Amino acid sequence: MTQAIPKLVTFEEFVDWLPENRRVCYELHKGEIVEMAQPVGEHEEVKGFLGIEISFEIKRLGLPYFIPNQAIVRPPEKDSGYFPDVLVLNRANLANESLWKKESTVSNGASIPLVIEVVSTNWRDDYYLKYADYEEMGIPEYWIIDYAALGGRNFIGNPKQPTISVCNLVDGEYQISKFRDSDRLISPTFPELNLTPTQIFQAGLV
Repeated sequence: MTQAIPKLVTFEEFVDWLPENRRVCYELHKGEIVEMAQPVGEHEEVKGFLGIEISFEIKRLGLPYFIPNQAIVRPPEKDSGYFPDVLVLNRANLANESLWKKESTVSNGASIPLVIEVVSTNWRDDYYLKYADYEEMGIPEYWIIDYAALGGRNFIGNPKQPTISVCNLVDGEYQISKFRDSDRLISPTFPELNLTPTQIFQAGLV
């Protein structure tokens, strides 16, 4: 049975509506339930590679962080809810998250050391919508992984080229550093992480 998608809903209604055994991923964007396209194989390879590399770094450093599978990021007081491609959570701050235990939902920037979106055809969501919400939430670090060069030219250059944008929160605003090819990625959260865009784009095969 196909579940009908309501037109405009609150965050609470969205969480209640979410199908329990969903094969399709949905997000809530300003009250509108959005069906996310099934990601292509390269997208999932990049996502999986980053999940392994970052988890290894978390373990190596003995940090109280982990990467959940299905947690929701909700900008406070907004009818929006996102399922990032890679979400790093600080276990030590989850006691301050009122929706964590029952709905695996986080709204506090202090709970999220790093969030990563791997760009798909709906690239404007990552470069505009989520960028603004993650910044407003106070999430310290946000990566936009544009392996297929889908974003606008003002983000990834003209001609377009595969780019990783690392957004670092400074005085409440994101400062953006762009990395391409064999540049060593600079991550404030994981300063010893030794990765290049080429390695990430090719999911560790080089």
